[in-house]
Amino acid sequence: MSVLDKLKGLLKGHEEQAEKSVDRTGDAVDEHTQGKFSSQVDTGQEQVKDQFRDQPPQ
Repeated sequence: MSVLDKLKGLLKGHEEQAEKSVDRTGDAVDEHTQGKFSSQVDTGQEQVKDQFRDQPPQ
C-alpha cells in the first residue's frame, strides 16, 4: 500500500475539508510568491484534488 493510498483512506469522508485545505495552501503560496506562479499553483491544486476524488474500489 502506497503512502497516497493511506492518505486517501484517512481522508475518506472528509474530502470537502481536504479540498478547502488545498485551496488555502495554494492561496498562501500565491500570496508568498506575489502571484508569479498562480497558474502552476492552480494546476497543482487541481491535480491534488483529483487524487482525493479518485478512490480505488475496495
